[in-house]
Amino acid sequence: MTAELVRGQNHPLSQARLEIRVSAGTPIVAGATLGDEQGRIHGVEWVAHPGAPTLPGLEVSRQAAADHRLAVDLDAMPEAVHRVSVLLALPTRAGGPTRFGAVATPFVAVTGLDGTEVASYTITGLEAESAVVALELYRRQDAWKVRAIGQGYAGGLADLLTDQGLPQAHQLADGINEAVAQGMARSVPAPPPRTDGDRSRQTAAPALGPDQGGPASQGTPGPVPPQPTSPYGAQTPGGAGQPTPPYDIQSPGAPGQPAQQASYQDGTGATDSAQPSAPTSGGPIDYSHPRRQNAAPPPPPAQPGQPAQPVAGDATGWSMDERLYNQVWGMFEDLARTTSAYRSAVDFAESRMEKELDQVLSDPRSRIGGQGDAAREAAQAKHAQLVNQARATLDRDIAQLTAEAEVVEPALPPAYARWDNPVWHGYRAPMEIPMALRLGDLHLPESDRLRIPMLVRLPLERGLWIDSGRGGSLDGSFTDSHDLRRLAMETAVAHAARLLAVYPADEFTVHVIDPAGSGALPLAPLVQTGVLAAPPALGAAGVAEVLARLTQRVDLVQMAVRGGAPDSLPPGFDTSEQLLIVNDFPHGFDDRAVNQLRYLADEGPAVGVHLMMVADREEAAGYGPLLDPLWRSLMRLTPVPDDHLADPWVGHAWTYEPSLVPPGSQVLQQVLTQVAAARAKYW
Repeated sequence: MTAELVRGQNHPLSQARLEIRVSAGTPIVAGATLGDEQGRIHGVEWVAHPGAPTLPGLEVSRQAAADHRLAVDLDAMPEAVHRVSVLLALPTRAGGPTRFGAVATPFVAVTGLDGTEVASYTITGLEAESAVVALELYRRQDAWKVRAIGQGYAGGLADLLTDQGLPQAHQLADGINEAVAQGMARSVPAPPPRTDGDRSRQTAAPALGPDQGGPASQGTPGPVPPQPTSPYGAQTPGGAGQPTPPYDIQSPGAPGQPAQQASYQDGTGATDSAQPSAPTSGGPIDYSHPRRQNAAPPPPPAQPGQPAQPVAGDATGWSMDERLYNQVWGMFEDLARTTSAYRSAVDFAESRMEKELDQVLSDPRSRIGGQGDAAREAAQAKHAQLVNQARATLDRDIAQLTAEAEVVEPALPPAYARWDNPVWHGYRAPMEIPMALRLGDLHLPESDRLRIPMLVRLPLERGLWIDSGRGGSLDGSFTDSHDLRRLAMETAVAHAARLLAVYPADEFTVHVIDPAGSGALPLAPLVQTGVLAAPPALGAAGVAEVLARLTQRVDLVQMAVRGGAPDSLPPGFDTSEQLLIVNDFPHGFDDRAVNQLRYLADEGPAVGVHLMMVADREEAAGYGPLLDPLWRSLMRLTPVPDDHLADPWVGHAWTYEPSLVPPGSQVLQQVLTQVAAARAKYW
């Protein structure tokens, strides 16, 4: 059970390997300091920050982000270390917030490797502070504990580090802010190649210049820069040291065994003892799978010197659905890697040009005559050459991924397919639950036309929040709040219809709360086809009745499971998965209803009760931090394209696009009619 700490409270830690997860709602800098028995820092080498993210037993994020995951191995801490302080600070960037009082309340959680929360702390009471010591892990009599601190500093990181006894506090604070501002933390190395046989792809690398070990420098090998290490050691793909998608996704396990979670929020994996082969620098993505152990068809033969042609289902798995799922996951990894390599190369080119220009301008003699202009033109030409080389590598990899996407997309089953896929025209109610569900598409600015399906594992482990409160979209197409609310409800209906369609007819039930009746038009397909458990609940009385019924259901199932008697449920008890759609929150909700909703969001997914909120967070601002845990427990989606999904592995901001029914299409009505007919056979 999670311990919800208040300031000054402590809690024992029974595990040595932990993750500290930070959620702030706005980009912040996360770091950590190592202290002795008195809590004092012995030097800058005892501070982990974006410019120096790894220390023995500790690894922090490499740039400012709204969400962070810090890896801690207490057994690997030096004997002299008795305290580990987790620091949060607002970046000193123009136009950004300058005090924590102007942003959402930061939330910090200590979790195990399996994602189970050990302790959490919501840092309240911050106003003018721009830096804060959030938590402290401390050693007491050979046992470790966590304490909620919440000590803020209006003077920022400099005052915080000074208070911890660091003489070079101001210089280090300036260095951290400069590292974040210049994007140094994005220049991370590509991960080692996969060794589990899921997808044998070569790691895409940036185009290298002569002074980066490129073709011109092959005759003069230079020193190999050290790679950052993680206290978790080598991990299999999907582990804490591997890329994870900006949405909950699980890597499948063996049949009959639970799958390992691999998400931005929850990711662990077992140590892989196989030795990885050396990555191919700058080579094309290899679509062949020499260690494949499934019945997928072999790729067609390629021309000499050309990569193999992509094939749908060309990944490991026990079924075609599993192979396609793994293939989509591999496409996401490849796009993240090659884009990270491109951005790192561009960062290097820019820093190189700035360094060369500074050297020219530092010599007064070079400012006279044409020598300075010639040096400036040479630096700019070198910069353009490096950027063009990196872009050529990126374009080549994107072209191959696009070719793969064009082959994979038409082969996807209904659970993974877009609504305009012809597979829906031959829809029949399934007999078993699929591995995953498509919630939309993901893409990056460098590859705007390449869309990666956003798949989440089933059953859902978190509720969904369709945010109807954004007044505009990336392209500026939606500025009217009424249109956005309507589109948010249509998005929720499309997701609910897909869930109904991919589950067996008697294994999924949908309830709707629409207190003011404002969602009547978007809800019409669900109501008219009769796939809802009951008509949408209206008014405060309807809200109370539905919430009381579902809360009682969660209590009954929990008691049966905890008592070891799952067969003791009342006769006629509906054992299907339940989905509750809530529109116009908090209209029609009193304090009791709000608490019941929070209870369903926290406890419901474990016993098959899921929540889908269509709401504007601003309208619920009157509840203050009381509802912060509710919003954090839900996966936020938007009805319009939005780049709110953060990728802590490589620092990408992925743009999410919802999966909507094409205008004028009757596919949703046809599919729901088939669902209703299949459900009629069981009722």
